[in-house]
Amino acid sequence: MTTDALAAAAHHGDPANATEYIKHHLTHLHNASGTTPGNTFNLDTFWVSAILGAVFLGLFYMASRRATSGVPGKLQNFVEMILEMVNETINSAFHAKSNVIAPLAVTIFVWVWLMNAMDFLPVDLLPKLLTYVGIYNLRVVPTADVNHTFAMSLSVLLCIIGFSIKAKGVAGWGKELFTAPFHAHGIAAVFLAPVNFVFQLIELIAKPISLSLRLFGNMYAGELIFILIALLPWWAQWMLGGPWAIFHILIVTLQAFVFMALTVVYLSLAVEKH
Repeated sequence: MTTDALAAAAHHGDPANATEYIKHHLTHLHNASGTTPGNTFNLDTFWVSAILGAVFLGLFYMASRRATSGVPGKLQNFVEMILEMVNETINSAFHAKSNVIAPLAVTIFVWVWLMNAMDFLPVDLLPKLLTYVGIYNLRVVPTADVNHTFAMSLSVLLCIIGFSIKAKGVAGWGKELFTAPFHAHGIAAVFLAPVNFVFQLIELIAKPISLSLRLFGNMYAGELIFILIALLPWWAQWMLGGPWAIFHILIVTLQAFVFMALTVVYLSLAVEKH
């Protein structure tokens, strides 16, 4: 939307200037109690991520139903390529046996990639379409919402704790909290136990924070750049939008892979006995 278009849009209740335009596109669709502190729920993040999750499940279910040992179709080739990449990551980083790690890794990679890829849609496309049904705020990139990325990382944290307890038992995991990373015996172990416990808590807390902020920061920056490009004249949008979109494909894919790979690494560390 150019400067002239912004001025014209002001007569239709749309953002009247660049500042309002940016604020408009960075405002979530809230629930009815969204103005009450502590009672806000981002409906756009929830519904977009839920729909994309259903798309992921539907595509992979369709691929499994159409799978053949003969000449594979394009969808089967695509799914097999993803599964091969995920399996290579798991084989190189996760050395224990688990029936959960592979489905979890595939789900994380594909779901996060789909959510990141919403950034490729034209900035004004979905928000403009929804204005016809009375919805005036919409952010279409769920991973640009820190609440969503932090919720996903907390789920990974629960998996880390669950994998640790399954591999070592409650007693073994509890013992590790007080005996690592500094190992000692006798009276020294008693004095080092609080120090070890603090370091273990820092490590546990750092993992979900780093996971969530890395993904959020990259996707929020990408979203903001696309919004700024949309403010330029049409010829500048073509000149800058195309190259940035091509570069952003790498960012979208890399961030999905990093989130998946770090999850596998963290779960591998969780099942190892120090």
